[in-house]
Amino acid sequence: MRPARALIDLQALRHNYRIAREVTGAKALAVIKADAYGHGAVRCAQALQAEADGFAVACIEEALELRAAGIQSPVLLLEGFFEADELALIVEHDLWCVVHSLWQLEAIEQAALSKPLTVWLKLDSGMHRVGLHPKDYPAAYQRLLASGKVAEIVLMSHFARADELHAQSSAEQVAVFEAARQGLAAEVSLRNSPAVLGWPEIKSDWVRPGIMLYGATPFEEANAVAERLQPVMTLESKVISVRELPAGEPIGYGARFITDKPMRIGVVAMGYADGYPRQAPTGTPVLVAGKLSRLLGRVSMDMLCIDLTDVPEAGLGSTVELWGKNILASDVAKCADTIPYQIFCNLRRVPRLYSEG
Repeated sequence: MRPARALIDLQALRHNYRIAREVTGAKALAVIKADAYGHGAVRCAQALQAEADGFAVACIEEALELRAAGIQSPVLLLEGFFEADELALIVEHDLWCVVHSLWQLEAIEQAALSKPLTVWLKLDSGMHRVGLHPKDYPAAYQRLLASGKVAEIVLMSHFARADELHAQSSAEQVAVFEAARQGLAAEVSLRNSPAVLGWPEIKSDWVRPGIMLYGATPFEEANAVAERLQPVMTLESKVISVRELPAGEPIGYGARFITDKPMRIGVVAMGYADGYPRQAPTGTPVLVAGKLSRLLGRVSMDMLCIDLTDVPEAGLGSTVELWGKNILASDVAKCADTIPYQIFCNLRRVPRLYSEG
């Protein structure tokens, strides 16, 4: 069998969730949308369900997958519903629902529901993606209460630049949120992963840890809490071919790397079809036979090349860590001019193997 695989450490996942709870003292929805950022939503939910306050997904399809797998914890639909007829499924499967648009509010008012909903009412406090305008927010809250269709409301918003620890916009968004919620008696959810890790002054009854659950930092700079996180996924494969090349020889598509001395090259069963970023350049770190080395040349669909010149103990069959506990996904992402969110979510074809650490 092809040796590429992703090892998922469920104990590390629980460790990271506990950090979110510990540093905030708040209730925490584990964000497992996009198949738990490529880690496997069902298995991650099963690993967390004994202690998680609930889960958050993007859409009803993701929520129904969890319910079909026996997950009975609260599940929040972060994008709410896309069609009014989804409301029947939301009630049937006891899901929580974000309301971010006036048309969704109107659909709830007009729906015949067998029991009331739990709604997370989203304010656009400055990101300008989705969320109610501040001038509409208090009236929307009152309309939900008056509808008789809602049992509980949580007030929420989302930060645009919380991963920039010196940006003023997060404080500005909090000010907009506080002004809009004056007089509204409800719990609040503001803090996502970067706000959990880097903005302790922001009050939030509920937090929404996402990327931090998987052990990756959202920051470009050092952060004391982020350094306590444990990587959950180790992406690894093996060397499937070894080449001894003289100076002046090209490596891979486009001859983007030319040997500048006699070199020993390892070919690894890993490529962009597996989710490894094609744009990762020569020099991107890898670990082979337990030693630090580097990527060489352009990443292919199914293979990539690494430098074995200074790792004489490495050869055919040697294990290569592409990211994980030794090669941080955030470092690989930075080399590839992307973010760890994307490289996790892009994982495909590679089998996931789960363990308790």
